[in-house]
Amino acid sequence: MSRRPESLKTMLALLEQRAPQVRIELGLERVRDVLQRLALDLSGIRVASIGGTNGKGSAVAFFEAIAIAAGKNCFAYTSPHVLEFKERFRIDGRPALESDVAGALGQVEQARGEIALTWFEHVTLAALVLAARQHPDWLLLEVGLGGRLDAVNVIDPDVSAITSIGLDHQAWLGRTRSAIAREKCGIARAGRPLFVAERSRPTGMQECLESIGADARLAGRDFRWRWRGDRLSVAIEGRSLIDLQLALPGRHQGGNAAAALGCALVLDPALEDAELARGLARAQLIGRFQRVAESPRVIVDVAHNPAAARTLAAQLDALPRPRVALMAALDDKDVAGMTRALKDGFEHWFLAGLPGPRGLDAATLMRRIGACPGRVGCDALESVEKALAAARVWCGRDGTVVAFGSFLTVEAVVRCMQSRESRTDG
Repeated sequence: MSRRPESLKTMLALLEQRAPQVRIELGLERVRDVLQRLALDLSGIRVASIGGTNGKGSAVAFFEAIAIAAGKNCFAYTSPHVLEFKERFRIDGRPALESDVAGALGQVEQARGEIALTWFEHVTLAALVLAARQHPDWLLLEVGLGGRLDAVNVIDPDVSAITSIGLDHQAWLGRTRSAIAREKCGIARAGRPLFVAERSRPTGMQECLESIGADARLAGRDFRWRWRGDRLSVAIEGRSLIDLQLALPGRHQGGNAAAALGCALVLDPALEDAELARGLARAQLIGRFQRVAESPRVIVDVAHNPAAARTLAAQLDALPRPRVALMAALDDKDVAGMTRALKDGFEHWFLAGLPGPRGLDAATLMRRIGACPGRVGCDALESVEKALAAARVWCGRDGTVVAFGSFLTVEAVVRCMQSRESRTDG
């Protein structure tokens, strides 16, 4: 009698018990060994790997939407998820079935034997199992951490992109932008195109790519983009695309869109301009300056490092005042740097605690920030839910609450608003 397959909830509980998410151990040897045991057939699939401190999720979303607009079968593996684990595995823009994800996790569990995979390594291999079953035209892989030693780098991409270089995860990647850039350049392959959308490239990055032998295509040298009003123009891979409308807000998305366009044109140079434009206009992604409520307006953004906070700050002027910040973050983040970047953007701050072993409680968050940003009022509450309720009252129906600091912050706010809507509808 065959054993009944475990549910996704059960598989994730077993995985968390064996290999907690907080454990990070970079390296490719374990992943390669288990991948060899899995003996997956990935032949004929065109692969793109997307890395970067910020913007890689947006670039994948643009890339995925272009693929769908062009009629390509596409499998996208991204991280982290916001609301549901299955969001990490998308087939033609839709999350994979829970039963299929559970089965893939189980297949990796059987294959690994005595090899002690980390949580992310196990999940990445499960994504490759799903991709092999689906056998799409294009496989899009979002790097989890760094690049050179990240689990997705076990697969050789046909094309890759680096969206940005900023300071984050320094304990694993290095203390400087140059050191971090070297790690991210590890997704490049000799003789294969790699698009770098970072205009302010750190010292040594170009030399690193040359030592790898990558066909580096650099922003400002090999491709360009510019804004005219709310429309984007991009010159890339011999194309001049004008009056592009981006589905994701913010001028910083220009580089992410350009990177996606370049990668897509490498995989299929025959893509039509209309298909490219349609994809950029239809991309979807949770938590990128996303409006989730009105009266008051509530905006969520996954900004969780100083560079992302500066990008968020540049978008605040479009929002009505009074503006209130709701910040909750993980323990390893530069929260002081984030608040400095946003110091002039808000009339009041609400700091909230996050649960779990990596979460910062509100009191510790307050201590690490020190003096309140912009010399305005600041309150600390134990949870995002309580902070959101207080922030909504403080700013009134005509104001704006901006919640940021972590993917977990966005998840908590979105769930609160969904719960509120369901109670109202009921």
